[in-house]
Amino acid sequence: MHELEHRKKISIMVAIMAAMLFAALNQTIIGTALPHIITALGGLEYFSWVFTAYLLAASIPAVIVGRLSDIYGRKPFILFGIGSFILGSILCGIATDIVELIVYRMIQGLGGGAIMATAFAAVGDLFPPRERGRWQGMLGGAFGLASVFGPTLGGYIVDHWHWHWVFWIFIPVGVIAFVMIVLLFPSVQKKHKQRIDYWGSIFLTAMVVSLLLAFSWAGQQYAWGSLQIISLFGCSFMSLVVFILVERRVQHPILPLSLFANSIFTVSNLIVFVMGASMFGSLLYMPLFLQGVVGVSATLAGSMMMPMTLSLVFASIFGGQAISRSGKYKNLAFFGLAVTAVGMYLLSTLSGDSDKGIILAYIIIVGLGLGIGMPVFNLTLQNAVDHGHLGVATATGQLFRQLGGTIGVALMGTVMSHYMHVALAGKLAQFADAKTLASLPAALSGHLEDPQLLLNPGKLTELTLHLDAHAQVLVTQIIAAMREALNAGLSNVFFSGCLAMSFAVVLVFFLKEIPLRTTMHKTEEGTQPAPGEKTKH
Repeated sequence: MHELEHRKKISIMVAIMAAMLFAALNQTIIGTALPHIITALGGLEYFSWVFTAYLLAASIPAVIVGRLSDIYGRKPFILFGIGSFILGSILCGIATDIVELIVYRMIQGLGGGAIMATAFAAVGDLFPPRERGRWQGMLGGAFGLASVFGPTLGGYIVDHWHWHWVFWIFIPVGVIAFVMIVLLFPSVQKKHKQRIDYWGSIFLTAMVVSLLLAFSWAGQQYAWGSLQIISLFGCSFMSLVVFILVERRVQHPILPLSLFANSIFTVSNLIVFVMGASMFGSLLYMPLFLQGVVGVSATLAGSMMMPMTLSLVFASIFGGQAISRSGKYKNLAFFGLAVTAVGMYLLSTLSGDSDKGIILAYIIIVGLGLGIGMPVFNLTLQNAVDHGHLGVATATGQLFRQLGGTIGVALMGTVMSHYMHVALAGKLAQFADAKTLASLPAALSGHLEDPQLLLNPGKLTELTLHLDAHAQVLVTQIIAAMREALNAGLSNVFFSGCLAMSFAVVLVFFLKEIPLRTTMHKTEEGTQPAPGEKTKH
């Protein structure tokens, strides 16, 4: 496919970016719209499952589709991904209750996972590693743009139109991308017949889904030491053991374990995992800091996050161009991750009294670091393996990032809850008089450790409306104590993210740098195939 004329390659990349933008916008647009959707459909107790269902479904096709696309070509799988996502979007828009919405979100997730698994690998089919940086930076930019415009657009739609349009408005983009892929994306001749590793696929899926569910539910629906969570961890571990045994025996494994003998492949995946834990685990809590600690509105919090996203897009494109020009990646990876670690440390020093300009500056630093560092590791993974393993290598990186993000979110949530509890206990000691605490409104006394209360200014105002002057002062003091306690919890979250990102920086020292190839063949310029791989000529 790399022999196509340049103009056709550009057209194919436009179609791929349209597919990525279609999936990314549908993900980011739902965040601000979901409260309105839940109000219309009911089922508030299943709120989190709208996101969890998508995440689980998207994790299933990751490595499986990546490996199968190495055998049958990218085209059928990216078409499957776009088609499934369109179908899921249509169905989500006509859902009549929360259960239907969750099921239809799983269909969307299957499509989104397939798109992610094939899009970055398709770049590897079109361009040699030396040229991939700029294009993968632009694909990362598509996600950044979706993060900028999606939430604002979602809020506008539910305020002025029917919520169905949240799922339907971008369907034409998906249809155009589908048609362009059909017409422009060349089909490849299937390689010699290979038996599909069904058992490996089953146990890999069981391992990933069990692990994601365990970390998604731990500390939320169930305690960390509960039978449910321990059983899920046990199921994940046993599935991993069986998966390894299966992969060592089958002739054509779904995830060749020999790839992990390649130090670049292994170290890159470790870095991606740690980055995912640090990035998703920390930045998910930034809006909570802005609304709960600083006290700004949700709209202003979204506006304050926008510079980070724009800086991420800019840095991602710049970093991709820099790699393509220099042909080297290690120094850029080190710089990007180090800047991110510094930015997260700076975030940990903020308080509710911090100047908004300073907060924006620190947020932008994190965005610049992530934008420079993130695109690097798709390249290192693809450059380290034979072209016949391009899809599975790319998809493995996506899976490790997703696992890291899920685990990071769970662990950071535990960190926040612990330090918030410790800080709040100290703050409330001055109000330890039982009579004083008994005088509090039930809506406040029953939610002293619930940061969600701080995100509802209307509710906080309502709490003081019918109180006497003394009680109003008391409530104001306790709310201030809650904000300080939340700040203590979030400061430790950001510092934990800094430590994780610093560990990723250390791992970069162990990342071997080999020249980015100017052709598709791995054996050029002195690179060696991973043990167990056959050299292709």
